[in-house]
Amino acid sequence: MNNFMDKDFLLDTDTAKKLFHEYCENLPICDYHCHLSPEEIYENEAPKDISELWLKGDHYKWRAMRSCGVSEAYCTGDKSGKEKFEKFAYTLQYAIGNPLYHWAHIELQKYFGINTPLSAKTADDIYERANKAMADGDFRPQSLIMRSNVKIVCTTDDPIDDLKYHKLLKSVDGFDCRVLPSFRPDKALNAHLDGFADYIKKLGIAADVEIKSYKDVITALLKRADYFNEIGCRISDQAFDYVPFKISADDEIEAVFVRAMNGEKLTQSDIDGYKTKVLLALGEKYHELGWAMEIHIGAMRNNNTAMFNAKGADIGFDSVGDDNIAYPLSRFLDALNVNGKLPKTILFNLNNKDNIVLATMLGNFQSDEAESKIQFGPAWWFLDTMDGMTEQMKALGNLGILGKFVGMETDSRSFTSYGRHDYFRRIMCSLIGRWVEDGWYANDDEMLKEIVQGISYNNAMKYFNF
Repeated sequence: MNNFMDKDFLLDTDTAKKLFHEYCENLPICDYHCHLSPEEIYENEAPKDISELWLKGDHYKWRAMRSCGVSEAYCTGDKSGKEKFEKFAYTLQYAIGNPLYHWAHIELQKYFGINTPLSAKTADDIYERANKAMADGDFRPQSLIMRSNVKIVCTTDDPIDDLKYHKLLKSVDGFDCRVLPSFRPDKALNAHLDGFADYIKKLGIAADVEIKSYKDVITALLKRADYFNEIGCRISDQAFDYVPFKISADDEIEAVFVRAMNGEKLTQSDIDGYKTKVLLALGEKYHELGWAMEIHIGAMRNNNTAMFNAKGADIGFDSVGDDNIAYPLSRFLDALNVNGKLPKTILFNLNNKDNIVLATMLGNFQSDEAESKIQFGPAWWFLDTMDGMTEQMKALGNLGILGKFVGMETDSRSFTSYGRHDYFRRIMCSLIGRWVEDGWYANDDEMLKEIVQGISYNNAMKYFNF
């Protein structure tokens, strides 16, 4: 029997152990997509206890707790930090097979020096030990980022953001990490959602553009992209429950925009025509700026109406959608590519049925503008599991070029979630190590070193021009 989550956790061959411990365990981290707050990074305030550090805003943990019958008061409610931690510890002991179990223990080991398994029996002891470690050490955001050896953090930012904190962070002495914005125009694309008209007015103010038509929306977004570029942005991010693609005439799109600004109900065809027009304009701009375009596909959001009305979005009531994505995604990418305006693109799927779709889609649009210009993004959200990461890398290995993969991103709001990179690297080294020991790939130490270091860090730094 193996020891519980020891130094060789998940490394089941001698080759895997060598690849991880010698070549990538201590590499820096390029976190090219996350949801950390630049304001929190700049303000750099220490959390008051491990509950605030771990449980505040973490919908992964809340979902698990609810599945164990834990009251909402211990998730998003006003129970004390100790009470919330005890309920999480009670939950975690039942989370066998869930990556949350591994993430939590990697973080306990990495940041607190605690190797004891967390359970209801050990909750109070670990709560006290963790809080003592926090009192004796430095658990402020900037310190946690530097302790994690993170060199790049790309936050997720709305086009109307002034990026004040990104600019301030550039001049913080002793903080050896670049915090860069990412451009996420979802609110300008979602003409069918409540608040669209109010948002468009704010966009106009931010861009100093009087918005009277959909063409003015595009003008405003392009101006804001230029501003983001000046602050160091190299990435855009679009999130879709399905991939929209519909070519509509200008007068049709204008009529849709007018109805949206008046708060009228739009048809699916209306929504797709508007989104497609704006997205194509943005895609061309991303290409001009040399940015990478991330496309996250497949989240079905805010399923629980009662909880959405009570608590709002992003608190753990989302799941996986099952729309067909191949045809509209192909047509969208082709519409940019036919004019030589397709930017570097990273495709993320949330439904593993689409692994082969995306892995084969890449080869349709590669070019010499960049190595693996079109990327299959790492296993994301509900696929950010041992099986999900393994299957994503196997699909890319089978049908694309795994050695040029840009690797892991954190996609998190937590300053201790960088343990997920350790988890990913172990799974990656285990997979490649088995292939080598089974004789499926040459035992070429120099080449293997380049591949695992590339996937862990170097490929992303090169791909995004960091």
